[in-house]
Amino acid sequence: MNFPDRYAAIDIGSNGMRLLIAKVVENEGITSVQKLSLVRVPIRLGEDVFNSGIISEEKKELFIKTIKAYKLLMDIYQVKDFRAVATSAMREAKNGNEIAQIIKEETDIDISLIDGKMEADLIFSTIYTQNISKSDSYLFIDVGGGSTEITIFNKGKRVESKSFKIGTVRLLKDKVDQNNWDEMDKWLENVVNSDKDFKAIGTGGNINRYFKLSRNGHLEPVKTAVIDELYTDLNSMNSEERAKKYRLRYDRADVIVPAGKIYLSILKKCGIDEIIVPKIGLSDGIIYYLFKRDNY
Repeated sequence: MNFPDRYAAIDIGSNGMRLLIAKVVENEGITSVQKLSLVRVPIRLGEDVFNSGIISEEKKELFIKTIKAYKLLMDIYQVKDFRAVATSAMREAKNGNEIAQIIKEETDIDISLIDGKMEADLIFSTIYTQNISKSDSYLFIDVGGGSTEITIFNKGKRVESKSFKIGTVRLLKDKVDQNNWDEMDKWLENVVNSDKDFKAIGTGGNINRYFKLSRNGHLEPVKTAVIDELYTDLNSMNSEERAKKYRLRYDRADVIVPAGKIYLSILKKCGIDEIIVPKIGLSDGIIYYLFKRDNY
């Protein structure tokens, strides 16, 4: 039996690797990505790459095994099409291409190394499946393990985009210096001095968790002050205490604090007092991209 509406996305990030299997449904002009299966493995490639510049043998083996497992799941779900992409850590790894070639030979899965602009476009493409206005100007913020992508969108079009080497895993490894922060602040001056009234949109697992902890309703913006309060409390504890109090996974309990620092730095610099958190990510964008490519 064929399931032509089933697609898969593999997102190889600096903190974790995700497999999303989903279908895209169009009903009375409304398009939505419906998740059938979501698997995340916290391999954290960035721990190796940001320290030594390479992916270690141990993580290389875990990486290959994870992709093979994802391939089996895609076969079971009989997906019509899939795409695998890698971001900051894989781009910077000196042995990244070598590992990608091994995976290609053993699984027939091609891994595309995408830059920050492509990542932002893929994620933002699904924004309008969330009933968000197309007429506004948005400051789109995506914080990952290795980098932060900030993109200015106006009426659905990307106007400007910049990737900064400020990420949660980099911060944990003390691999972000003041020059990185200064570079981001200088770029954000364009936003501060703009005559546009920007609304902030945040994506990524950590801002999703801040949203959940805020107890807001779907697409109800989270106040910057609320994020600041949560960040202050989380920052006062160690990882074990955070995990216990807020029921966080260990691999979330450590990165949620540097993530909060990054989001708050951007929001406060730009004078934005709230942020929309649609709870979508790169994987959703890939699914939507595959659907549009096949149907339009």
